[in-house]
Amino acid sequence: MNILKSLPGPLLIFFGALSLSFGGLIVKSFEGATLWQILFWRSLFFSLTVLTFLIITYKSKVLKSFYDSGLPGFIGGLILSIGFCGYVFAMYNTTVANTNFIISLQILFLAIFGFFFLKEKINLITLISIILAMSGVLLMVGNSLSPGELSGNLAAFTMPITFAVLIMIVRKFPSVDMVPAQFVAGISSCLIGLSLSPTIMISPHDIFLGFLAGFFQIGFGFIFITIGARTTPSAMVGIIMLSESVLGPIWAFLFVNEIPSLYGLIGGAIILFAVLLQFYTLLKKPKAIVSN
Repeated sequence: MNILKSLPGPLLIFFGALSLSFGGLIVKSFEGATLWQILFWRSLFFSLTVLTFLIITYKSKVLKSFYDSGLPGFIGGLILSIGFCGYVFAMYNTTVANTNFIISLQILFLAIFGFFFLKEKINLITLISIILAMSGVLLMVGNSLSPGELSGNLAAFTMPITFAVLIMIVRKFPSVDMVPAQFVAGISSCLIGLSLSPTIMISPHDIFLGFLAGFFQIGFGFIFITIGARTTPSAMVGIIMLSESVLGPIWAFLFVNEIPSLYGLIGGAIILFAVLLQFYTLLKKPKAIVSN
């Protein structure tokens, strides 16, 4: 825990985005599991991962960590569980491109929520980065959005909204360890998957993928993000998280030979530039401007 706290917040956010970027590849690789079975197994392994992290961190005081997280941790966990359910549902009812595009909208929700609820000003470089990043996202996957799949698209919107709300809670209570909230989210979504699945038995292959999703993808991902967001402005979190939208197609190209389009490559390059521009603010701190 102390090692993670010593790392720069933006770097932890990037590590989290890197882990989450494997989500589409993993979910699409399941052979026979239903979406609710996937939700159950990935949430189960995620819960065990977070619990192990808390035990290593707090040892005999692990129960106290839940008490100390209090109402913010409990509410944050419930909100995040909604996003977990929406993610799996979206992956089964719409395309990965649609899902990645909608997830990328978290940058707008983070900047807007941060401005209105936390009174965080948006500096000029961040504002430029937001415009560049959203332009890159639109160019990268805008042409691949299909008109149908309404239910999946609507479900995908739960992710950027719930993520933005969670980051608002983390930023509002920076002294509160919100990692216990991840356990609450895992158990809540696990129970939802269990209640909606006629059976939880799936193939060993799919159980292994559930382990990868729960332990590596969302386990590491959300632990890094939760800790890093304490010291990272909301708008910057949104910019760095857009790395997920760029890296996801790269993994698809490397592992399933899904070749990105020219628009995808150009859009991804623009997003990466926006991310690097945001890191530039760590060295140069321009005067903040307020968007009125």
